[in-house]
Amino acid sequence: MQIRSDSFEHRHRIPAEFAAGQATADGFGFAPNRNPHLAWDGVPDGTKSFALLCIDPDVPTVPEMVGKEGVLIPSDQPRCDFVHWAVADIGAAVREIAAGSCSDGVVPHGKRNPSGPAGSRQGLNDYTGWFAGDASMSGDWQGYDGPFPPPNDLRLHRYFFRLFALDVERLPLPEKFSAADVFAAMHGHVLAEAAIHGTYSLNPAVKD
Repeated sequence: MQIRSDSFEHRHRIPAEFAAGQATADGFGFAPNRNPHLAWDGVPDGTKSFALLCIDPDVPTVPEMVGKEGVLIPSDQPRCDFVHWAVADIGAAVREIAAGSCSDGVVPHGKRNPSGPAGSRQGLNDYTGWFAGDASMSGDWQGYDGPFPPPNDLRLHRYFFRLFALDVERLPLPEKFSAADVFAAMHGHVLAEAAIHGTYSLNPAVKD
């Protein structure tokens, strides 16, 4: 199984159009936050649904350093995952997700019932936890919300779009599910996986 995107080239920079944050004249702010185009083929026989995850494995583990004036986050700081998208129960006939069809703009407190492929379910992303203490932004962040890496981070972040072909039509998931729930529910049901990744940074000193 193979996956591709018309929105960015594999292992290259993701355009700001598909990010949640971008540089502005007076610093940094929200970006268009459209989901990128994705398409796939070479689907194995017996596929009954797909699951899709977007994960950044390059997130700093010392949150107190994020955005702190006069501080640079070293590239060798230990890192952890940040989930930007979790989608389950994508129909077996689906082969493409159009750019901007699931997300188009940043919605304070998170999107209510984000759109997606017919019959699919979209889970919580990790902005749910990140904004939990911010009264102006806190809420259940569902669906796709794109890259917004710390502007003071010296590491180039990678964003992996991982597609799983499954042998079940529907995963046993709670109403508000996470990527961890998807991983647990699809254990033993994965027929194939395909992945593509793009990169992003808001630090002008960070190069590809």
